[in-house]
Amino acid sequence: MKIIVLGSGVVGVTSAWYLAQAGHEVTVVDRQPEAGLETSFANAGQVSPGYSSPWAGPGVPFKALKWLLMKYRPFVFWPMPDPHLWKWLVQMLENCNTPAYDRNKGRMVRIAEYSRDVMRDLRASTGITYDDRQQGTLQVFRTQKQMDGIAGDIRVLEQYNVPYELLGRADCVKAEPGLGVSAHKIVGGLRLPGDETGDAFLFTQRLAAKAAEAGVTFHYDTRIRTMTAEGGRITGVETSRGRMVADAYVVSLGSYSPAMVRSLGLDLPIYPVKGYSLTADIINEKQAPVSTIMDETFKIGITRLGNRVRIGGTAELAGFSTSLRAPRRETLEHSVTDLFPGGGDIAGARFWTGLRPMTPDGTPIIGRTRYDNLFLNTGHGTLGWTMACGSGKVLADIMSGRMPDIPHEDLGIVRYGQ
Repeated sequence: MKIIVLGSGVVGVTSAWYLAQAGHEVTVVDRQPEAGLETSFANAGQVSPGYSSPWAGPGVPFKALKWLLMKYRPFVFWPMPDPHLWKWLVQMLENCNTPAYDRNKGRMVRIAEYSRDVMRDLRASTGITYDDRQQGTLQVFRTQKQMDGIAGDIRVLEQYNVPYELLGRADCVKAEPGLGVSAHKIVGGLRLPGDETGDAFLFTQRLAAKAAEAGVTFHYDTRIRTMTAEGGRITGVETSRGRMVADAYVVSLGSYSPAMVRSLGLDLPIYPVKGYSLTADIINEKQAPVSTIMDETFKIGITRLGNRVRIGGTAELAGFSTSLRAPRRETLEHSVTDLFPGGGDIAGARFWTGLRPMTPDGTPIIGRTRYDNLFLNTGHGTLGWTMACGSGKVLADIMSGRMPDIPHEDLGIVRYGQ
């Protein structure tokens, strides 16, 4: 089958890879000059199945108000007359209850755990490297209230047999010796030893190269204008290179996916949630992280990537703005210098922002649409890197007529009544 994949981020490239491995003729189309240049470029670097949680949960609306008043805010909201934003916010609020949180977290952990296993198989079969480490993730709590509030998350971890460790302050320092100088600022942590880290951009670039060697065609510098349909099927894609046709089509355009399918009558509940990161060179090994640390107070991830440290976080609702805002840099700098003072060259760090494609329930949209030959693999939010390989494999199985290895029916657009 001839398949066109729209988008060359980490989700689009993994989709193309697994479709090619299943024997399909695959073409990837993207407006950028190479793979992984948008949201995949400088994300937090975590492959963290155990921390796969929806942002919508009990008490989140009240927490969001509190976050808005913090000096170093993990959440920023710019009200705009955008009907898509307000509809998305209402849908998200509808998921801010315990039954919805448990259901959504269960879905997310399921695909994320599977994705990590698929990624391990990919590493073994291809030898791909991407500044990857397999040394777990440590979520650190600055208050006892934070530590006492994780019972629900632990319940889901146990349900899916995800190994975890509850650590006191001293054991946190054993796991991450660089925390030694700031140990008095934390009370304990939750460690997930099965989690991993790695550079999503490096992975995407190297997997794209392997996919090209396996026969995948990449059309970069190509603007995708519209999709055409007739009789319940997609008939082609209009691009700056002309019309492209295939037997089947995959939309993996992240935050831009809804606009691409809106003219087809599909209403994807995806909205961009802007995130920021810093990438700093390590200047003191002893005061740098070994793997990933999640700062629960500021919702910041601090990740070791080779001889660099990546600091990522912040949820900003600002439409499709990609402007770099100085206060967001200050929040990232505060978190890393507070926990790992002197570890990295923070003054010389590279500042970046990207648009995370977020669904109201936190779960990506993977699978079929009402068009026979149109498929979706999008809406992964902050977890595109964590879920990419598993999502690509599930999609390839669905499109190839094979039963995926995990339950997948509740991952599709049908859960939104479409």
